[in-house]
Amino acid sequence: MNKIFLLVTVLVMSAFSLEAKTADSKKEEVLKAKHVKEQMEREKKFAKEQKFYQADEYDFSEQAVDPKDVDTIEVIEPENDFDMTDVYRDDI
Repeated sequence: MNKIFLLVTVLVMSAFSLEAKTADSKKEEVLKAKHVKEQMEREKKFAKEQKFYQADEYDFSEQAVDPKDVDTIEVIEPENDFDMTDVYRDDI
């Protein structure tokens, strides 16, 4: 009698386990489908606005630097010469 009860218990638990696994897999499929749908919406948006992402659409001539202006820039000399010869003394 105990063996039959144990067998029925194992079968019922395995059935519940199988049902839970299928419910989880269905939930994962729904989430995956939702994610794919969101990605497709992003792709449509990119295809619609693609001209804003292409560099050849922009005019960068306003930001061009005139070579004559580069020659007039003052050269800034460093304030401190990084000299470490006093650190490596020979008299120690």
